[in-house]
Amino acid sequence: MLHIVLYEPQIPQNTGNIARTCAALGAGLHLIEPLGFHLDDSRMKRAGLDYWPQVAMEVHSSLQALLLAQPLAEANSYYLSSHAAQNYTQVDYPPETYFFFGRETTGLPENLLTANPSRCIRIPMRSGARSLNLSNAAAIIAYDFARRHNFPGCV
Repeated sequence: MLHIVLYEPQIPQNTGNIARTCAALGAGLHLIEPLGFHLDDSRMKRAGLDYWPQVAMEVHSSLQALLLAQPLAEANSYYLSSHAAQNYTQVDYPPETYFFFGRETTGLPENLLTANPSRCIRIPMRSGARSLNLSNAAAIIAYDFARRHNFPGCV
């Protein structure tokens, strides 16, 4: 199973768009607090349209709380960073994988990336491009993961 983890997301529309991607693929969505918005934010709800009932979403008070609630998360995690040396296409992902995406403004905590260099991955971009939109990056990673696993549950 695919899990998308958003570490302290700030923009409700990004989270709503990612929720739609998770619904389309049957992926789990994990939000790590603090959030930069309220879960009932109309912008998030609008971006997610009528997909919300199909989204398996969990909110965690901290990274540690997520790791306690999801026993496979620590061993099967990959961390997205525009500074990672490894391209996301260079990894063989296990059937249950957690992809961590950081805050829109600051990314994932540096200590998390430093502690896990072999599990840090990036999406290639042209020189001078700073980063992709969070929801676009999540869609790229999610659909590549689903493709590699023959789109489980999809028609």
